[in-house]
Amino acid sequence: MGRKVTVATCALNQWALDFEGNLQRILKSIEIAKRKGARYRLGPELEICGYGCWDHYYESDTLLHSLQVLAALLESPVTRDIICDVGMPVMHKNVRYNCRVIFLNGKILLIRPKMALANEGNYRELRWFTPWSRSRQTEEYFLPRMIQDVTEQETVPFGDAVLATRDTCIGSEICEELWTPRSPHVDMGLDGVEIFTNASGSHHVLRKAHTRVDLVTTATAKNSGIYLLANQKGCDGDRLYYDGCALIAMNGCIFAQGSQFSLDDVEVLVATLDLEDVRSHRAEISSRNLAASKVSPYPRVKVDFALSCREDLLELPSEPIEWTYHSPEEEISLGPACWLWDFLRRGRQAGFFLPLSGGVDSAATACLVYSMCRQVCEAVKQGNQEVLADVRAIVDELSYTPQDPRDLCGRVLTTCYMASENSSQETCGRARELAQQIGSHHIGLNIEPAVTAVVGIFSLVTGRRPLFAAHGGSSRENLALQNVQARLRMVVAYLFAQLSLWARGARGGLLVLGSANVDESLLGYLTKYDCSSADINPIGGISKTDLKAFVQFCMERFQLPALQGILAAPATAELEPLTDGQVSQTDEDDMGMTYAELSVYGRLRKVAKAGPYSMFCRLVTMWKDVCSPRQVADRVRRFFSKYAANRHKMTTLTPAYHAESYSPDDNRFDLRPFLYRAGWPWQFRCVEDAVVQLESRGQQDL
Repeated sequence: MGRKVTVATCALNQWALDFEGNLQRILKSIEIAKRKGARYRLGPELEICGYGCWDHYYESDTLLHSLQVLAALLESPVTRDIICDVGMPVMHKNVRYNCRVIFLNGKILLIRPKMALANEGNYRELRWFTPWSRSRQTEEYFLPRMIQDVTEQETVPFGDAVLATRDTCIGSEICEELWTPRSPHVDMGLDGVEIFTNASGSHHVLRKAHTRVDLVTTATAKNSGIYLLANQKGCDGDRLYYDGCALIAMNGCIFAQGSQFSLDDVEVLVATLDLEDVRSHRAEISSRNLAASKVSPYPRVKVDFALSCREDLLELPSEPIEWTYHSPEEEISLGPACWLWDFLRRGRQAGFFLPLSGGVDSAATACLVYSMCRQVCEAVKQGNQEVLADVRAIVDELSYTPQDPRDLCGRVLTTCYMASENSSQETCGRARELAQQIGSHHIGLNIEPAVTAVVGIFSLVTGRRPLFAAHGGSSRENLALQNVQARLRMVVAYLFAQLSLWARGARGGLLVLGSANVDESLLGYLTKYDCSSADINPIGGISKTDLKAFVQFCMERFQLPALQGILAAPATAELEPLTDGQVSQTDEDDMGMTYAELSVYGRLRKVAKAGPYSMFCRLVTMWKDVCSPRQVADRVRRFFSKYAANRHKMTTLTPAYHAESYSPDDNRFDLRPFLYRAGWPWQFRCVEDAVVQLESRGQQDL
């Protein structure tokens, strides 16, 4: 009697609208699953078209090409003798749904639409899809003729149903449904479903990997059962990095763990598990069995197929494992580096151009490219032929095999120190030393002639010559002269990105990398259209505090001693005149607050959803040992005034890797106006009233 089932889940690096590549990756995953003995294969959410199609879901072409790929899968001999569970958009009665299409041997068994759509943070599924709201109900779906021709079926079940095979029962939930207060797996499990599948499109956020794992293990501990989770992996065309972590769990334990970050486009996990372990686990929980006796039944689609073999006594079941997590520093070293690799190879560019200032932020960006090079060399060493083909195309050398990360870094990364008369020898030296240690092609140049020329044009036209504050100028003059330097660096960066390879006799252009961190963006402590304006920014979603810890990690893990001096130096823009050859300007003095404080403001503003008054109420207790109520009020007013005045800068923010829950990214994650009444008169008056009340209470206590 067969009772051991072998099931497969996967993480695929799908790409929005890359129907050809997506099809090949799906077929490869099914092939690997079958080779490892699996009889059920689960793939990521919307894997046929790629999750991040966004407004392309409105286009009939997206639906048409998804159906064409489905037809190719149904016809392929690779998909024989294994239940395949794939994701795609489906139009039913003129309504668009996010669906799982489950098929076996050229016949569609069930189309299961998503019932709870993700619609917060980076997700906008309600914009394109409608949730299926008819719980435990199905109706007939009339197949398009191109699919009828393949399956010889006219209609198939569409809706909230489960599959009943010869040996077990399988139920689907899709991504967000696992996160809802009343997840489908609860009632499905009570109704006898033994295997739960979850197809996800879940992206990376620092320190959040445990959340998915905890949800799955808790679900199967309380309700018993086998749980398969598939996820997208990689960058499919925008700011998000989908971080894999495919898994197979049973009865609260993990039996297979997928990688969170890797350069493998296809990763398949397989486990052999004993259904009797699920049944015996459930049988002894009387409270669960009492609830099960009252549950409303799900429609069952009968499938004449078994996931187990009749003779499986000698088949070894999988053993439980401990989930291993990356540290935040490891997450930063791997996630944005993989994101950069996807942009580089899919954008068909020849490398990156990075303005390297000698500070922590640009150093962290350089370290991410170096980490990418290390991962590429390791993937090639492990025999990844796709990575080898991609790197050869990037460096334009068909016989090249990367072995040394420094050598590869010299081919794909150009760093440039752009000095002005306000730059110090120390930052110049630190930038040069780091470039030598990671192996980048380094350029040193001076932009002062261009600064002089631009300011000269202004003086020629107006008859006035602006001065720095240190030389007697006003704050307006001082800021304008700083911005000229910053913006010229952006112009020079793009010129060199386009032509530096041409000057060296090589083909192609370079992607310009930005290095503004999430805290500076939040406050607007950057010049609009300066070096923060780039093609992509791998650190734009990472806090200054985390970046410093990451740079410390790189110094030790990658043996880069140049980072020690960079970490020890005060953060500075170096846009104001030096004093006796030394830096007189620091970031925290300019901002009027520390980076640590900025992280607190950012989390309260976005994650805790606090306006000025609520933030004051939180901080007056949080900081009661270090600040008086009036000092807290002053800091809150200073933050919100600067935030409001600079919010317009977020509209032009360089696309950045999303890693932090308080990112101010205006594109999709943090939707707010960019013209504020920066004085916040009503809100600040409420804060002032609270301060006066607290101060009078303090006087009475005294």
